[in-house]
Amino acid sequence: MKQEMMEIVQQKQLAPKIFEMTLKGDLVKEMQQPGQFLHILVPRADLLLRRPISLNHIDHETNTCRIIYRVEGEGTRVFSTLSAGDHLDVMGPLGNGFDLSNLHTGDEVFIIGGGIGVPPLYELSKQLVEKGIKPTHFLGFATHEVVYYEKEFNRLGETRIATDDGTYGMHGNVGNLLLGTKTEPTAVFACGSNGLLKIVEQLFSSHQNVQLSLESRMACGIGACYACVCHTPEDETGTKSVKVCDEGPIFKIGEVII
Repeated sequence: MKQEMMEIVQQKQLAPKIFEMTLKGDLVKEMQQPGQFLHILVPRADLLLRRPISLNHIDHETNTCRIIYRVEGEGTRVFSTLSAGDHLDVMGPLGNGFDLSNLHTGDEVFIIGGGIGVPPLYELSKQLVEKGIKPTHFLGFATHEVVYYEKEFNRLGETRIATDDGTYGMHGNVGNLLLGTKTEPTAVFACGSNGLLKIVEQLFSSHQNVQLSLESRMACGIGACYACVCHTPEDETGTKSVKVCDEGPIFKIGEVII
């Protein structure tokens, strides 16, 4: 993990409240694993806590990376007002990332995401395709107007979309998309709300290679403050926990209680 003032190369809006930002700097050389995140300081003195935002795309040739975030509070609102040429104080990359070591050319995998859990899955899918692995994407959104990155995922593999209100793709959640599948994937990767991850746990409870990326509020981002803990199945006393920022955000199915 390193820290750098990274330059904003580009920022654009993808959907209502959804923004894509491209950053440039030497820190990109440290970015390797899909699923890791950056801890970014809001450039305003009264907003002290950094914001954790997952890596969407890594490009070592241009020394750039992309993040996608949703404007939910004052910190991300400030991010959305920035332009090319501005700089951000960035720490990273943080977290453990997805483990691709047990996958081989020709394997077929499921990539499952919902809402703002979709962005880190793009870099994951890209790296899988580079290894000769075939991904199928199952992406869920609230409504048609907030669907984003469908074309980008389609370039990497089959992409199925569901919306909660039925205005685009299948009517329902990602679970409805998955119920119609007949392929037995070599691995399953998921990122999204706890509700989405619980659906994945239920559908793939007996699968040997399921990796879940947890979303959590964070303060320090390095495991010191214990603001992002979650409990483990063997935690009978309620005193044993793991830190999402440090020991995660990627966990194997059954390792944590969602």
